[in-house]
Amino acid sequence: MSINKLLIALALGLALAACSKQEQAQDAAASADQAATDAQAAADQAAAAGAETADAAQAAADTAATAADTAADASSAAAGASTDAAADQAADAAKAAEGTAEQAKDAAEEAKK
Repeated sequence: MSINKLLIALALGLALAACSKQEQAQDAAASADQAATDAQAAADQAAAAGAETADAAQAAADTAATAADTAADASSAAAGASTDAAADQAADAAKAAEGTAEQAKDAAEEAKK
């Protein structure tokens, strides 16, 4: 294999890795957004039912929405990252925000009971 072919293969490999991180961040942001939507629905149900825990459910929904925003910002950062390490860090931040949104959704659903 010539050096030129090796360099092209290396560049393609790096490009694929960057796309993968960007896709991971986008998936995490979409999942966080869905969790925020579900949390708000749970908070709305708690409020409609007059549940004493409606305020707690709404606070959890607000937390989920904030986490979804954070995940979306991290996804954008991953897309615009100039280095592989920066893309990796942004994808990790999106994944962490996804987890926070999921936990907040669970808290909102628990509070509506």
